[in-house]
Amino acid sequence: MKDKNPNDVTEQIAQHYAALSPAGKAIAHYLQKNPIAVLSQSTSLIAEKVGTSKATVSRFFRQVGFESHQQAREALAALREQGVPVASNHSDKQHFESEVQNLAATLQSSSAEELNAIAQLLASAEQVTLIGFRNAYPIALHFRQQLKQIRGSVRVLPQPGQTLSEDIIDLTDKDVVVLFGFRRRTRQFKFVLENIKHCKTVLITDPTGQGYKPQVDYLLVSHIGSDAPFDSYAAPMSLVASLCNLTYSHIGEAASDRVDAITDVYERMDELEDPKR
Repeated sequence: MKDKNPNDVTEQIAQHYAALSPAGKAIAHYLQKNPIAVLSQSTSLIAEKVGTSKATVSRFFRQVGFESHQQAREALAALREQGVPVASNHSDKQHFESEVQNLAATLQSSSAEELNAIAQLLASAEQVTLIGFRNAYPIALHFRQQLKQIRGSVRVLPQPGQTLSEDIIDLTDKDVVVLFGFRRRTRQFKFVLENIKHCKTVLITDPTGQGYKPQVDYLLVSHIGSDAPFDSYAAPMSLVASLCNLTYSHIGEAASDRVDAITDVYERMDELEDPKR
């Protein structure tokens, strides 16, 4: 009996392993060790690698809940689209090409007018709050580090080990909130959006987050996917750099004065390595 919605191939193999024949278990061992084979190898090649027949491999995929090898391929591809790491034969050249494509698509999807409007908000807000979960958290931290050099009252949420409610309750309509939400978002994400709607809100997300557009003032789409096992956050980081540069321009002389003042403190506290060393 086939599963209605088989998903992860390795999970399906584990679930059905006990009922497999010796030949089926040999195929299972091979695919558990080489999961990329489901995507990259034909049924015939898998059979050759394991030392069995094509018919046995086809029967194996049915036994673990799939209608065919092709459906197993599609299940793995669907997982990758959701952001789940899936093994692949992604080369260095392909990595570079996908990075360039993601950067180009990200920057092309954001108009200069929209970026400038967001930068103006970041420059003039009484307080800027940056919220990120999971893989988005380091991007929010980096954004704070850049903005803090040119303006005050910038914070990142959630704080380590803390909940959000006691911080969100203090937000007013004079605050600007930048929320990062990339695929495989936490269940908490939609509740955060609901409770910051009284603020000026910017959402930076991947294409899967475009459905949230009616709930925010600005939505910027950043592309992070590729055929490699893991998503790349080069494009979101580049977008953050662009926003910080524009914000610097909007703040103007006050930003330069703050940079100079911080540089003086760095020197007095001897916090940074001397570049002449």
